[in-house]
Amino acid sequence: MNKIYSINGPVVKVKDTKDFSMLEMVYVGNKKFIGEVIGITDELTTIQVYESTSGLMPGEPVYSTGDPMSALLGPGIISNIFDGIERPLQKLAEISGAYIDDGTNVSSLDVDRKFDVTILTNVGDILKAGEIFASCPETPIIVHKSMLSPFIKSGEVIWVAENGKYTINDTIIKIKNEDGEIIELTLAQKWPIRTPRPCVERLPINRPLITGQRIIDTILPIAKGGTAAIPGGFGTGKTMTQHQLAKWCDADIIVYIGCGERGNEMTQVLEEFSELIDPKTNRPLTDRTVLIANTSNMPVAAREASIYTGITLAEYYRDMGYHIAIMADSTSRWAEALREISGRLEEMPAEEGFPAYLPSRLSEFYERAGYVKTLSEKEGSVTIIGAVSPQGADFSEPVTQNTKRFVRCFWALDKSLAYARHYPAINWNDSYSEYVDDLSDFYNENVNKDFMSVRQEISNILVQENTLMEIVKLMGTDVLPDDQKLLIEVARIIRVGFLQQNAYHKDDTYVPLEKQYLMMIVILKLYEKSKELVSLGVTMDTILETDVFDKVVKMKYDIPNDKPELFEEYITTINEAFEKLKANN
Repeated sequence: MNKIYSINGPVVKVKDTKDFSMLEMVYVGNKKFIGEVIGITDELTTIQVYESTSGLMPGEPVYSTGDPMSALLGPGIISNIFDGIERPLQKLAEISGAYIDDGTNVSSLDVDRKFDVTILTNVGDILKAGEIFASCPETPIIVHKSMLSPFIKSGEVIWVAENGKYTINDTIIKIKNEDGEIIELTLAQKWPIRTPRPCVERLPINRPLITGQRIIDTILPIAKGGTAAIPGGFGTGKTMTQHQLAKWCDADIIVYIGCGERGNEMTQVLEEFSELIDPKTNRPLTDRTVLIANTSNMPVAAREASIYTGITLAEYYRDMGYHIAIMADSTSRWAEALREISGRLEEMPAEEGFPAYLPSRLSEFYERAGYVKTLSEKEGSVTIIGAVSPQGADFSEPVTQNTKRFVRCFWALDKSLAYARHYPAINWNDSYSEYVDDLSDFYNENVNKDFMSVRQEISNILVQENTLMEIVKLMGTDVLPDDQKLLIEVARIIRVGFLQQNAYHKDDTYVPLEKQYLMMIVILKLYEKSKELVSLGVTMDTILETDVFDKVVKMKYDIPNDKPELFEEYITTINEAFEKLKANN
């Protein structure tokens, strides 16, 4: 019998044993806490325990399972709420109340619930790894597709059940593999959370994840299968931005990982998500959402695992041919869990106490994003949007800096914008997207052939304004010539009338790409006509006396999303007002 030798927080050591393998899942102590082997030497086996080790004593037994730390994958995941190691929190609450009892071990998925299963294969067929053999409605808007595990290369179908209602553990198909072994297939399968699920090939990333947020879709786009980081200090709107993206982005399924966040904040997330109505289907948003909640007072080892649990669930649905968006809030708390466990293991610390392998762990996570052809010859994607919470809003700290190395989209949140009620509080000067060139063909073909050139003009105005503001801070606007005053005024319209959005306004909370393009066209038309007047000697004060500039700022509210033809009226108004000014001067 293997027994506990030492305990240091979540780190438990067993002496003089050869019974365990690396990354094996084990049960620790008399209460059978869930743990994972993370280190093996001749003398000691090191285990990290995913539950509180309070009350655990040396000499208690450690049980081997022979299996890696895995997630149970099957129907019943969508609309569920799990902790970091895929235990269903609602079920745990029924068993132990508001606080999870030590050693509480329940099935990740409901083993009693029956699903209406349709068998998609026949006796005599050859099933290959990743091929879909059955389907069932998991929620009113998501069809679950059961696949042959990638661990099984292929097999001949020798028996199939009738279509009907089955639980996740009922045998619905039997196959005979190449060795003549008969394998029974159920609706569920297991997969090691630290191992990426395989695919046939990675496809080019050339389609945007459309969010309806103008600063993202137009200025700083993210691609389906791409990666983005949202760094920002306390109160800058990281969680709010992720909520908005979760609600409106055109992903099929949302996986929201609350990693080490405050308990009251996670409670708010859970309550809001259960009340939100999906604008696409008019069903509750939870019908296409998975929530993983691991709050700051839960064990740190489980917080470290929550990221891998979330990405494994996302890859599973990707393999069915769905497009998944992961909201990880926040990777900084996850990195802090790594740091704490590393300290317990007495490893040599690197910058700011984080372990030397922090960059490789971050890259392992973000590299599991992608747009792929699945083993069942379908297309699916996993897009990762990770929030980063640098202490004191210091973007030079290790988590932010290392995250920048592995993401291609960086949305830097700005405290001054947030305090000025400018949302999303993404600072366009400090942020960037490397997907612009990859997505240019999509925008030009599906929105307008001039979309990217118009976007570039808008971006150039913002860059020029940033340069001019350095002079304005020193000497004021009075010293500037009228053409530069005009540029600053147009940049103000872009900032307030285009980049700033109102999440509570029916037409401004989500804006289709066509409207975004037409808004930019109106702004540039205003700039063009104003420049023409300035070149004729008309002063900026005279131009601003017209109400055209204020009218353009308010067009985001005044023009409904379903009436793009009204933009023609705006352009007509601009032309008439400026022709009148030209005639008077």
